[in-house]
Amino acid sequence: MTPLAPHRPRPFGRTLCAMITPFTADGGLDPDAAAEHAAALVSGGCDGLVLSGTTGESPTTSDAEKAALLRAVREAVGAEVSVVAGVGTADTRHTVELARQAERAGADGLLVVAPYYSRPPQAAVEAHLLRVADATGLPLMLYDIPGRTGTRIEPETVLRLAEHPRVVAVKDCSQDLLGATRVIAATSLAYYSGCEELNLPLYAVGGAGYVSTVANAAPRQLRSVLDAFDAGDTAGAARLNGLLAPLVELMMASGLPGTVTAKALLDAGPVREPLQPAGREAADGLRRAYAELLDAC
Repeated sequence: MTPLAPHRPRPFGRTLCAMITPFTADGGLDPDAAAEHAAALVSGGCDGLVLSGTTGESPTTSDAEKAALLRAVREAVGAEVSVVAGVGTADTRHTVELARQAERAGADGLLVVAPYYSRPPQAAVEAHLLRVADATGLPLMLYDIPGRTGTRIEPETVLRLAEHPRVVAVKDCSQDLLGATRVIAATSLAYYSGCEELNLPLYAVGGAGYVSTVANAAPRQLRSVLDAFDAGDTAGAARLNGLLAPLVELMMASGLPGTVTAKALLDAGPVREPLQPAGREAADGLRRAYAELLDAC
């Protein structure tokens, strides 16, 4: 089949994993396990890794742990793999500090969420994100996930932020495909799906790829969907996407956070409170769905 036209710029690659943060049995950061997992993800087909995001349990890791995690992963994957550091907090000053720390520790880019809990108006959201963009020389991926923050980065705000030279990408968890399509059409921003069920739909309308929690367990299978689409095999892409759906549903729509389900499936150590580990029934269901996916692919 004739390959489809190239997508828009991909400043951090095409297939990114929202990486879990491994902890030791007693709850401490496990940089060796993080390095091992990061290397395995790259071998499995990830172009880039996003650390200290939602899946990485950023609300319960310290600043020092975030820096240590970044250094360990950077060393493990080398300079050819994009490493994006989550630095978003509810506090602009703290976010700026984390951004500068990430730059020193070797990040290639910054993932910056809208300030949460205080629910600032759009002018304040925009000012917050511009402060971070001006704080370092690193490119920014805006993280629009209103279901967790309580505040959207509205499309009109994204359009204005796109004028800043270091705002280059969006991780889109808005569930607003029309809004994303409108911004994609009007800017050169790289749109990455942050909702597993929209990986293929967003890609089809000009997205750059995905930032995926499910990629912690199935990086090769997720990548195969985009590979098929890029090769012009849209029916094959849809079929492969459908094969992934049962695992995606269990990992992301079962009532448990993706961090919990990913760690249960991978036996990747504990989660930090207030999160609780998956029960045995949920873990067994995840393993069955994963085994069925491996058999089918």
